[in-house]
Amino acid sequence: MTVVAAAPYRFPVADVRENFPAPLLYIGWDQHLMFAAPYCLPLPPDLPFDALLTQVLPGIYGEHPDFARIDWDRAEWTKAGQPWRPDRAKSLAENGLGHKDAIHFRTPGLNGIAGSCS
Repeated sequence: MTVVAAAPYRFPVADVRENFPAPLLYIGWDQHLMFAAPYCLPLPPDLPFDALLTQVLPGIYGEHPDFARIDWDRAEWTKAGQPWRPDRAKSLAENGLGHKDAIHFRTPGLNGIAGSCS
């Protein structure tokens, strides 16, 4: 069934970049449902991607027993649902990441607590 609005919506968009301290980036760890949804973080566009892995992600995913065993060279990434390969030496912006982009990573061989995807 198609839904059609009775009238046009006319309101200011509230989630524009200017309303946040930094561009928002959604980050999800696939097959690790201990984290029910991707995190949404305000991150500076000049943050090196390697710093995301070594300084930011440990603070949000580090309590998971699999996190310390991640081999970042083997991690499989997607951006907006499509395969994507970030350059760890480049910044978020240089990797083509902007406001409200969504990235996910998979960690082959690490499938959650006792392989449960949790």
